[in-house]
Amino acid sequence: MPELDLPQRQATDTLMLTGFWYRALPADRVHRNQLCKATLLEIPLVIGRDRQGKPFALRDSCPHRGMPLNSGRFDGENLECPYHGWQFDVHNGQCQLIPSLTSDQTMKVDRIYAGSYPCEEQDYFIWVYIPDPGPQGAGFAKPAEAPDPAPQIEKFGDKYKLAYLQAEMPVSIDHGIIGLMDPAHGPFVHQAWWWRSQHSIHEKKKNFEPIPNGFRMAAHTPSSNSAPYKLLRLYADADSISTTIDFVLPNVRTEIIRAGKYWFSSLTTVTPIARNHCRIDVVAAWNLFRWVPFVPELLKFVFGKFVEQDRRTMEMQAEGLKHNPHLMLIDDADKPAKWYFQLKAAHLESKRTGQPMKHPMPGPVTLKWRS
Repeated sequence: MPELDLPQRQATDTLMLTGFWYRALPADRVHRNQLCKATLLEIPLVIGRDRQGKPFALRDSCPHRGMPLNSGRFDGENLECPYHGWQFDVHNGQCQLIPSLTSDQTMKVDRIYAGSYPCEEQDYFIWVYIPDPGPQGAGFAKPAEAPDPAPQIEKFGDKYKLAYLQAEMPVSIDHGIIGLMDPAHGPFVHQAWWWRSQHSIHEKKKNFEPIPNGFRMAAHTPSSNSAPYKLLRLYADADSISTTIDFVLPNVRTEIIRAGKYWFSSLTTVTPIARNHCRIDVVAAWNLFRWVPFVPELLKFVFGKFVEQDRRTMEMQAEGLKHNPHLMLIDDADKPAKWYFQLKAAHLESKRTGQPMKHPMPGPVTLKWRS
């Protein structure tokens, strides 16, 4: 029987993937010589900037007795635990001082590390790399390097504007991600006079192709039932407008819209906080209406409306998920969600076996749905 005729049961596993970069905090919330708290993958972090403004991320727990480090004294280079005064270098976590040691005690302080994580600032956000967990033991070892730099928004020129927004979601990373990539909820969740309504539903056909660690909705003409795209076509005076959308593990969705010399690019992530708590972070860059002063505020308003609608929907869904219902995914509208779960499983299997990851998509495919 064709897969289309038989909906598949699907249960999320709430497993959060390590070995990737994650957005921790907006960069404008992290000030020099100050400390901020954050949580990623249920790991408590203390994040700050040194005297030069360079960001850092430490596990918010002293390896001595577990005291949170965020309440300790920070001098711009070292962070002091408020319980016994142990001091740690904020960039590599190496212990610098244990005040209780006497002059004749030869304990090698520099072999002790607080948990430290690679940390970078990109496009309005502080990113933290969460490595695979090491063997169980007391304290931490010297931190590992991240294999790649943190993700960046693709830009097509030196002159552009940037804006960001975020929203908390009371659901797991899996539900956050498949909600993000779901193409069929738009007319029901994102209704607005300036966007679309249920009456604008029509059949759509999109081409998808595999890319490393993810999949791509190939370049296509945006939906004709969306008012902003009609406005863009008039403003750009372009022969055509194209949109390309990528999803890449663990949680990154990028969208690029091109209209002649004008472009709009966004990088959206679903940040895992805990097993039933995630956060949507969106950063956008564009050169459209660049000289009009209210455009950043207007874009934040539009995106904010979308994200708030998603947040309210996720709140309602969370109520239903409390009862552990049976869930299902159908073709073709839910095919991207199936690919996500298959990509996740293939990634974990590759890590377990040490073999190259087997991509779940054998090649390009065309999907059809109504939205």
